[in-house]
Amino acid sequence: MTHSLTKEIEILRSLFDCAVKAAIPSEAIKGALPEPPKGRTLVIGAGKAAASMAFALDDLWPRDKPISGLVVTRYGHIPPPSKQSRGVANLKHSRIEILEAAHPVPDEAGVNASKRILGLTKGLSSDDLVICLISGGGSALLTLPADGLSLEDKQALNQALLKSGANIHEMNCVRKHLSQIKGGRLALACAPATLITLAISDVPGDDPSVIASGPTVADPSTCADALAILQKYKVALPATVLKALESGELETPKSGDAFDHCLPVQLIATPKQSLKAAAELATSLGFNAYILSDQIEGESSEVAKVHAAIAKETVKLTDRSDSTVTVDFCAFTPPCVILSGGETTVTIPKLDRKNLDQKQVKEGRGGRAGEFCLSLALELDAHPRIWALAADTDGIDGIESNAGAFVTPRTLEKASKLGLKTTDFLTRHDSFSYFESLGDLVVTGPTYTNVNDFRAILIS
Repeated sequence: MTHSLTKEIEILRSLFDCAVKAAIPSEAIKGALPEPPKGRTLVIGAGKAAASMAFALDDLWPRDKPISGLVVTRYGHIPPPSKQSRGVANLKHSRIEILEAAHPVPDEAGVNASKRILGLTKGLSSDDLVICLISGGGSALLTLPADGLSLEDKQALNQALLKSGANIHEMNCVRKHLSQIKGGRLALACAPATLITLAISDVPGDDPSVIASGPTVADPSTCADALAILQKYKVALPATVLKALESGELETPKSGDAFDHCLPVQLIATPKQSLKAAAELATSLGFNAYILSDQIEGESSEVAKVHAAIAKETVKLTDRSDSTVTVDFCAFTPPCVILSGGETTVTIPKLDRKNLDQKQVKEGRGGRAGEFCLSLALELDAHPRIWALAADTDGIDGIESNAGAFVTPRTLEKASKLGLKTTDFLTRHDSFSYFESLGDLVVTGPTYTNVNDFRAILIS
């Protein structure tokens, strides 16, 4: 089934496309590159945008100045020929090798890529320059488990953290301490060469030590912090690794002389920049535009309830004719678009399979954006003046083929006609199946960038 493209749906999709475009590396990287060094230039990196960042850098780097290196990206996230480059650099002729690996749960390809990246840093001199390209997804792609931790252990750990409800700061704190390459360790391997990191932020607050678990910056978190997070979410570790954490043996590098060869991290694209671009487009289309925040975290379904309350209050206050109301709890004026970003979470509870039938046990399909939309649809209850879109700017919501979904005044009605009970899908965390049946998925394919969640609520 496909949805009819109403004016509101087209506007919401145009705002999302605008937000993504603002973070495309070919534009964002301009003006961020350093001068070629006296010695070698090595390019390394990881993330969902790593391939497109490498192509953009290669295009802009002088053809008479040697450059080489290796980056790793998610499977399917190497731009096709039509999008690889406007200039010389492309997959066939790139001076930077590009590998693919698994995300969000790491695989052997990611381990091998990480080993090769570390190997490339050997023998560098103070005349050399290392450019590290970092974007969201780098934590899983740049994986090299700490001593005593197998890849299988790391996979189980990632799966447990993803289902636990831990936020990105918490997950990456643990990942940094259980790695041989993250949490500043890659930076130390690059010394004495000058190191500059160009990053696309996908984390609330844009903290470079959190983006892709901060492989090139000093880490302020501690082994004790990682232990507290594991205990909070009841995530188990092998006894030997747990002991190494408890003793501080796995402590990450802290700020100091060891990072003297590192230049400040340059954030070439951020969630805030993308939200501002979408707000400017909304204004040009005749809407009042409001950005709630680019740092919203929390359970997706609960965040949706807050957004729904704000949207309904906006309508209610503008409909009031009561002259005694002197204080507005919401200053938003329709027609308007309310925008927000950040990274929400979806907690998957452990099921008691003995007491559930097969239909109930079936695992849901979907991600943060779809979960937000399911909850939002229920809270809005077919409000006739409110439409919404929630999507991930990398084009992939969770592990499915969609970026997110739309919510319209007809969402619940369409579901009812198909015999779909919205609350059941929310309980099963099965947003993909729900919105696929309605024809209201947002499908873009990989966007080759990533500035995290994007949400837009349109009030007519």
